[in-house]
Amino acid sequence: MWPDLTQVVKINSLAAALNALTAMITPALLISATGTYILACTNRLGRVVDRMRLISDRVETLFVNESAELREERIADYGAQMRRLHKRLVRLQTALIMLYGAALVFILSSVAIGLTAAGLTIYWIPVVLGIGGAFMLLAASVQLIIEARLAVNDLELESAFLRKVVTHHTNH
Repeated sequence: MWPDLTQVVKINSLAAALNALTAMITPALLISATGTYILACTNRLGRVVDRMRLISDRVETLFVNESAELREERIADYGAQMRRLHKRLVRLQTALIMLYGAALVFILSSVAIGLTAAGLTIYWIPVVLGIGGAFMLLAASVQLIIEARLAVNDLELESAFLRKVVTHHTNH
């Protein structure tokens, strides 16, 4: 059932073995880059989750304190922030899924290269996997670019509300 690898393997010299190992290690660079992306994306996701929890706590406090200044405006602003943060959360989740998928595909590509070096005639599979992983990295990058723009927009809106609060306090 299984091929006799001693008959199938065509690595018959040190140069052939090194070529096979080099080809298998090449996806490791892409796996490493993907891991760095995953780390950065996870950090961003954590910040969004922390911010959502903070806003949730602030809204609960405002519901208890009916005499808070600009109470209704703050509640409305926090609601808008939560909706914007949710959009960012979805973008980051999508990017993370794509990044984990890319890492998986690059690992499979390395395995496929090894199997090809062992004599299996699946030459096209590592190429297709590599291209697929690259497209997943591209798609994740686009998601992260959009999320970064949303983050900057959120900061601008929060700053505008803060200016409104400062103006209110300086006039009273």
